[in-house]
Amino acid sequence: MARAVPAVSRALDILELFLTDDTLSAPEITARLGLPRTTVHELVNTLVDRDYLTAEAGAPTRYRLGIRLFQLGGHFADRLDFTREAQEVAAEIAAACGETVHVALLDGSDVVYVAKVDSTHPVRMVSAVGRRLPAHCTAVGKVLLSALPPEAFEARYPPGRALPAMTAASITSPARLAEVLAEVREAGVAYDDCESNEAVRCVAAGVYDASGQMIAGMSISVPTMRWTDQRRAEWTELVRRGAATLSRRLGDRGVRS
Repeated sequence: MARAVPAVSRALDILELFLTDDTLSAPEITARLGLPRTTVHELVNTLVDRDYLTAEAGAPTRYRLGIRLFQLGGHFADRLDFTREAQEVAAEIAAACGETVHVALLDGSDVVYVAKVDSTHPVRMVSAVGRRLPAHCTAVGKVLLSALPPEAFEARYPPGRALPAMTAASITSPARLAEVLAEVREAGVAYDDCESNEAVRCVAAGVYDASGQMIAGMSISVPTMRWTDQRRAEWTELVRRGAATLSRRLGDRGVRS
C-alpha cells in the first residue's frame, strides 16, 4: 500500500467533520482532531482559498462547506452507475465468501434482482438478474420492506389478506410479517430460512443513497448444506460490510434519523 500524505489526510479529516456539523470554528476543529492550532489554521486557510470551505457570513471564524465540493459531488452523481457499482461490490463480497451475492430493488410487493455474482461452489443457487420474487419470502425483500412507513406497508399487505407462499416456511400472514419486520429494523439485517427455496438460506442488509434512504438490499445466499451457526455470523457481518460499502459509493453519510 502506498504511503499516505499526512497533510492531505488531515485536510480530508477536516472536511469529513462537516458530514455531521453544518458549521465549525477553527478551535472546534482543533479540539475534534487534536491537531496543533497553527496546522489547523494553515489547512483551513488553504481549503478556503480553494473554495472547499467558506467563512460563514457574519461570523468569519466559523466555516461551512464550499462550492467546490458541491461541484465535485454533482460531477460524481452525474456519472454514477448504480448497477455497475452494485455489481462491483457484489463481486468483492462474493470473492470473500465464495457464495452467491445479490443486489435487489423493491418494486411494489416484489423484489427485482439487479446484480448477481455466482458462488464458486459446484452446488449453487439458481437465479438471474431481472428475476422477480415476492418480497416477503426473501431476506433482501424483508430488509427493504422494513424501511417502509406503516401506510405504505398496509397498502401492500392489507390486514387479513393471506400472502402467497413459495415454500412451507414462507410467511403467509401480514400480521406475522409485520412482527418479523420489527425484528429486522432492530437487528439491521434480515434472514430467509428456506422461505423462497427449500434448499437455500439467505442474509441481507440495506443499501442507502446520499439522502439516507434505503434504496436497495444486498444478500448472501447459501445452500442449507453449507449453512452453520458460525458461518451465519460471518456472513451476517460480511453482508453488512458489503451493503455499507455500496452505500458509501452511492454517497451515503451513515446518518440515520
